[in-house]
Amino acid sequence: MRQIFRPAIGLFIALSILTGLIYPLLMTGIAQVLFPQQAGGSLVERDGKPVGSRLIGQNFSDPKYFWGRLSATSPMPYNGAGSGGSNLAATNPALLDQAKGRIDALRAADRGWTAAVPADLATASGSGLDPDIRPQSALLQVARVARSRGVDEARVRALVADHTKGPLLGVIGEPRINVLELNLALDAMKP
Repeated sequence: MRQIFRPAIGLFIALSILTGLIYPLLMTGIAQVLFPQQAGGSLVERDGKPVGSRLIGQNFSDPKYFWGRLSATSPMPYNGAGSGGSNLAATNPALLDQAKGRIDALRAADRGWTAAVPADLATASGSGLDPDIRPQSALLQVARVARSRGVDEARVRALVADHTKGPLLGVIGEPRINVLELNLALDAMKP
């Protein structure tokens, strides 16, 4: 029996060290050399201090900022440890209540908003952490943001255009805007 278990245990230990220690350390080292920004969490800094990540949305509710997608995480919004969709079906009243609450908040913040509310502003993403919105969703918020900040709408609209990223490799996905980066650019904008 020892002749059978001894090689099996040795192989188990060797593979554990290889796949559980050596391989992850090697991949981490390669990532740090080739992709240091991404390997470090894609942090966004302001005045030398991290204020967020390009990969995780933040909860903006002040009318002077652009609002991103809803977060489905708990116990707090955009909780990376609680990532995951709401798992609520389209016919579930709780999902409809969440969307209605967000639509009401958007309309209350901008009384002149008569257009339909885009889905990415009324629903959460699959992860509940999505940091991006579509350019159309940002453009619908321009009037509110400009009015709240006392700046010309054209300047805010130009900022939206400057922060619009096209599809990956020109064909994968949709144009998008990172809400955190856009809001930081708004704060940096001279009055």
